[in-house]
Amino acid sequence: MFFMGIDIGTSGVKVLLIDEKGEVINKGEEEYPLYTPYPGWTEQDPQEWWSATKNAIKKAIKNVEPSRIKGIGLTGQMHGSVFLDEAGNVIRPCILWNDQRTYKEVEEIMERFGDKVVEWIANPVLTGFTLPKIIWLKKNEPDNFKKVRKVLLPKDFIRFKLTGEYATEVSDASGTALFDVKNRKWSKEMIEAMELSIDLLPKSYESPEITGYVIKEVAEETGLKEGTPVVGGGGDQAAQAVGMGIVHPYDTSVTLGTSGVVFSAIDKVFVDPRLRTHTFCHAVPGMWHIMGVMLSAGGSLRWYRDTFGEMEISISKLLDKDPYEILTAEAENVKPGSERLLFLPYLTGERCPYPDPFARGVFFGIGLNHTRAHFVRAIIEGISFGLNDSLNILKELGVRPDMVKVSGGGARSLLWRKILASIFQLPVATINVTEGAAFGSALLSAVGTGQFSSVVDAGESIVKITSITEPENSWVKVYEELYPLYRKLYSDLKNDFRYGL
Repeated sequence: MFFMGIDIGTSGVKVLLIDEKGEVINKGEEEYPLYTPYPGWTEQDPQEWWSATKNAIKKAIKNVEPSRIKGIGLTGQMHGSVFLDEAGNVIRPCILWNDQRTYKEVEEIMERFGDKVVEWIANPVLTGFTLPKIIWLKKNEPDNFKKVRKVLLPKDFIRFKLTGEYATEVSDASGTALFDVKNRKWSKEMIEAMELSIDLLPKSYESPEITGYVIKEVAEETGLKEGTPVVGGGGDQAAQAVGMGIVHPYDTSVTLGTSGVVFSAIDKVFVDPRLRTHTFCHAVPGMWHIMGVMLSAGGSLRWYRDTFGEMEISISKLLDKDPYEILTAEAENVKPGSERLLFLPYLTGERCPYPDPFARGVFFGIGLNHTRAHFVRAIIEGISFGLNDSLNILKELGVRPDMVKVSGGGARSLLWRKILASIFQLPVATINVTEGAAFGSALLSAVGTGQFSSVVDAGESIVKITSITEPENSWVKVYEELYPLYRKLYSDLKNDFRYGL
């Protein structure tokens, strides 16, 4: 029997098919565009997600008997706002997680209700979250707002198309700023304070629960079997954590994708009193997680590749290699600390530990001695320093990891793992699962359809450590000296980031 995971990412969709042992049977992937109509805005067309998803499903189930697929799990980018009318039609493009247009709405909400917000939702309201996007629509596109009958998160729009059901689950709902995280339900207080109707929001489930079944029309279009169960799934980070076996209290992981995430599972709700991190429901029923999110982790390296890496891209085609392999191979020849070249990775603003939509990327300390390889290593080190900011906050709050599991594209680089281990001063482990959130959502479908007794059982049965990278003692000393300067740069530049705005 097989289990499917569907991941609606920022750059494309991945559909993964695994068996009951966690072996990947097949997968399908499709890309779709991202639109930036104005500076700081990011949008996508949900219908393009759906078209891409159908194509990816067809690829993933090619030569597979549909009746052998016992369940489907969903995951994807969090916080996006899909606005639907009475007939279930998309009203306007989805406003994405890294869109910064709502900073005024966020300021207004926090000024009016700041003392109550954390009590209601266990988090501050941030520009990336769903609520301020709804308020922005109400203020700036009132005609569109009048048409809205449902607001869905990205993966839940795909659920609606698959099953005809309006539904979400607790981990993704936690990032809307409309969810009572402690009690795992929609926040009546926040909804009423915002003068919204709870009818705008879908029913919420626990992540392994069945939320609906594939409808006949979709079965005919994709080749799936009508009636295949679709479980709640999870927001990308919670699903990713399930797929990494982060299922016990204080298990900790780092994800090096477009964004960067430091994630710890917890068995009770606690909130950073300075509101630098997020506390959300975990995809494991009865558990929560606390995490710090960096908006431009691997995205910073991708920016460098696309902007300055033409030579590496050309060479990679000749050698049939990933251009990132060539970039990191160059950086391996640079000493730790990049000869005091520092990089602040705030290309699209930042979320943790600085909820600052105005922050921007900075190279500091450039000298005639610095080469292209220095810049690549400085980017990797700057991202790692930023992730260490979040890890240190988790430690302040009582999380005491003895190891950090790492995943995402950046985890394939031994250099990056050595840098992380040396900055964190903790062993960094890789695992036998490399498919990320799609794999976790497939596991959740296996739990929901009875293959495993619980999410914990699934994680323990499937996920195994494959390598451990220890800190390099000589590097640790260098990074200990540089880290305070890295921290100081943001505080020195904070007000200047608003120059000219």
